[in-house]
Amino acid sequence: MEDKLTIAEVASLSGLSVHTLRYYERAGLLEAIGRDEKGHRRYSAENVQQIQFLNRLRATGMSIRQMQQFIGLFRQKPNAVRERRLMLEQHQQQVEEHILQLKEHLEVINWKIQHYKKLEAEQKNEFDLLNTKQEKIDEN
Repeated sequence: MEDKLTIAEVASLSGLSVHTLRYYERAGLLEAIGRDEKGHRRYSAENVQQIQFLNRLRATGMSIRQMQQFIGLFRQKPNAVRERRLMLEQHQQQVEEHILQLKEHLEVINWKIQHYKKLEAEQKNEFDLLNTKQEKIDEN
């Protein structure tokens, strides 16, 4: 990675929109991003790592407010490792519960697919039986 990246490059790398990156900065999720002599944002490797972590939190359902609390703890109390760990453990538990719910939903969907396959097979068997009967009638 180059020393400093443009907002478009970071958007491409992170999968976030330029708008979202600007929002994350305004919302305090990112420190003020450095600027070049023309005033354009220039992202460091550290900024990109922070964005990637925020992406993971967001993708796993953490709210912006919770992310702000987590980042606030980091900035206001850099040595408050325990509090940040507890926040992440609570989030971890929520993610694991959500995964269990998704697995339950998937089981029902899988059952329904198998049910439809069975119905299709039965319909095919009935159709084949009707065709066989029709062929016998046609032969006579």
